[in-house]
Formats: sequence, C-alpha cells, structure tokens
Amino acid sequence: MKTSPSVREDGRAFDELRPLRIEAGILERADGSSYLEFGGNKILVAVYGPREAQIRKLQRPDRAVIRCRYNMAPFSVEERKRPGPDRRSVEISKITAEALRPALILEKFPRSVIDVFIEVLEAEGGTRCAGITAASVALADAGIPMRDMVVACAAGKVNDQVVLDLSEEEDKAGQADVPVAILPRTREITLLQSDGNLSDDEFERALDLAVEGCLRIHEVQKEALRKRYGE
Repeated sequence: MKTSPSVREDGRAFDELRPLRIEAGILERADGSSYLEFGGNKILVAVYGPREAQIRKLQRPDRAVIRCRYNMAPFSVEERKRPGPDRRSVEISKITAEALRPALILEKFPRSVIDVFIEVLEAEGGTRCAGITAASVALADAGIPMRDMVVACAAGKVNDQVVLDLSEEEDKAGQADVPVAILPRTREITLLQSDGNLSDDEFERALDLAVEGCLRIHEVQKEALRKRYGE
C-alpha cells in the first residue's frame, strides 16, 4: 500500500504499523506459548490444555471451554499499577476469549478447558489487540486444532485523520479508536469495537485500515510458527 507523508509525532505514515516481533514456543512448562513486542508493548502468553475441567459447572458435554486471563504487571505502566485483576482486565479477558473462540475447533474436546494467560510486561497502547494476536500464536503452538489464526489490530482518528495502530499517546489524545480482530482467510470479524466520534465514512476507512493491518500482522504470526517448526 502506498503511504502518504507522515502526519504523526512518532514519524509514521497514516497506514504504518509500529515495529513488530513475535516468537513462538518460549516457555518449556506451558503446552503452548508466545512472546510479542509491538512498539513499546511486551507481552507473554502461556496456554494450558485442553485438559479435563475439574469444576463441574464449567464442563460442556459437547465442547471445550476457553478461559482467558489478561493481566497487566504492576511495572508495565509508568505509574505503578495495583496488582491483581481490575474491571478493565476482566473485561479484556472476556473480550479476548470471545475473539478467539470462533477459530478453535472446541467440539473435539468435550468436558475440557483451555486456559490462556496473557501477561502484559510493558504497555504502550493497543494491548488488547496485541494480546489476542499473541494468544493465537500460543494456541497454535499448543497444537490445538484451529480453523484459522486470529489476528487483531486497531485504527483510529488522530488530529482529524484516520490512522493505523495507535500508540499510547495517540490513544490518549485521539478522537476515536476501533479495535478489530479477524480470521485472515475469510476476513470474518471476531471482534469489533468503536470508541469515540467517527462519521460513517471515517468508520469505514478505519475498519478497512484495521483489516489491512491485521493481514500484515498475520504474516509475522505465520513466520513465527514457521521459525518454530521449520516449515
């Protein structure tokens, strides 16, 4: 995609992603794992399962259940965060599970549970999208049957212009934020949120830009798994 001259404080063009690196299989004791650096974000994901659900009320006779725990370390932000789950982390945990669920062939594992732990070590805007992207790699690394990967990216509005992949400063000062998660092969949307004020045309441009960003990030996901398994 042809880019326009930079309009952003960090020097990026409107459709440019922050630097991205993903590594699969970095934790020996997890069934699957990944590490992601995206701009200033540093995120570690561990997957356990599928394994039998010990809590009876969690069991589903026809499929497995996916549980996600998104957590920001106290040292992940400039002002020390209080340890433990808060309202935002509980919300993102739920959103992440919902975004990942359509990709997983859960019916192969009745009465089972798959646990996904997302630890944000450093945060710099867009951690929910980065966490979903990293979690998908960790699930694939765990060998869990999947219809497709899930990849997430956000677009938004800054200084009256629609831009891709908001940094933390842009997120705080911007006018809108549109996180999106998709299944790349079909472009089925598994997460779509919108916060802020956008016209219909701006929303469509933000959605198209976020999907384009997802497709580029997906190439990095695939490369991480190829590197891990030598395919």
